[in-house]
Amino acid sequence: MIQPHTRRSTLKHCMIIFRVHNPQLTSFTRLTQLSAYRQMGWENLTRDSIFYLLGFSEQPEQQEVLCGLFLSMYLVTMVGNFLIILAIITDAQLHTPMYFFLANLSLTDACFVSTTVPKMLAIIWIQSQAISYSGCLSQLYFFILFVMLEAFLLAVMAYDRFVAICHPLHYIMVMSPGLCVFLVSASWVMNALHSLLHTLLMNSLSFCADHKVPHFFCDVNPLLSISCSDPFVNEVVIYTVGGFSGLVCVLCLIISYAYIFSTILKMPSAQGKRKAFSTCSSHLSVVSLFFGTSFCVYFSPPSTHSAWKGTVASVMYTVVTPMLNPFIYSLRNQDIKSSLRKLIWVRKINFL
Repeated sequence: MIQPHTRRSTLKHCMIIFRVHNPQLTSFTRLTQLSAYRQMGWENLTRDSIFYLLGFSEQPEQQEVLCGLFLSMYLVTMVGNFLIILAIITDAQLHTPMYFFLANLSLTDACFVSTTVPKMLAIIWIQSQAISYSGCLSQLYFFILFVMLEAFLLAVMAYDRFVAICHPLHYIMVMSPGLCVFLVSASWVMNALHSLLHTLLMNSLSFCADHKVPHFFCDVNPLLSISCSDPFVNEVVIYTVGGFSGLVCVLCLIISYAYIFSTILKMPSAQGKRKAFSTCSSHLSVVSLFFGTSFCVYFSPPSTHSAWKGTVASVMYTVVTPMLNPFIYSLRNQDIKSSLRKLIWVRKINFL
């Protein structure tokens, strides 16, 4: 098998010979051949290369603070989300569509934060910003998968609240176990394929020699910014497929809550209004936090954008939001609080 450096030198000599024996070779042909040569070199460089994540400060005193901060946030996120999952599994009263979706959302949050934070902690602790090419693409795949899965689950939960508040008598019939499993399974499958599409397109690009990613994890926009290839196809897919998926989620949220608020305002008693609003207040808080921080990252005007602001906004929706979700649901939801108390009390009695 011909080694990459041998192939490059062979191609170079062939080009020289071809030019000597073909003095009428046009400039366009020479440029095409040179482009092919460079492309082969870039591809060989990319496949075996290392990327460098430049998201945080390199000052030692700040590194220690960041490491302790992110480690604490990661542990709180994992414990909080798995406590909610455990409470929903062990309490038969929580075996309803609403809490089935909440358990899946908690699992998604735990996986979402695990996509970026462990590598971030390793970079800070080891003081090495390197990540392999395959590791970078793997991180990109799982990041897109879980961020889009969270958006889909929030939209599904909005539809669940719409049926519960606007059509309470038909809720059990409409939100059947089969439909709930189908909605979650379809969200997983569609977003797995969606993420795979973006990852394969990113794999088709060639990247510049320094491979310095201006972010603390491998996201789409920072990788496109260091690409030496034309990212036109990638950008078209982002704005069409990605934009359509995001638009479907946002429209589902807006339409569901428009009907919910309309129904709540028509209720005659204030107590009924408070009870109806309390069933969706936690979900509405999580939606506002997730989509608000996401829009700050991906839709902020270029004139107001800076690397530091982008990093802070990304930390908000990749780390802070998954950490706050368990607190929002446990503090605002009496069923979850009651189940967590029983879970902790039973574990305490068994321990004693």
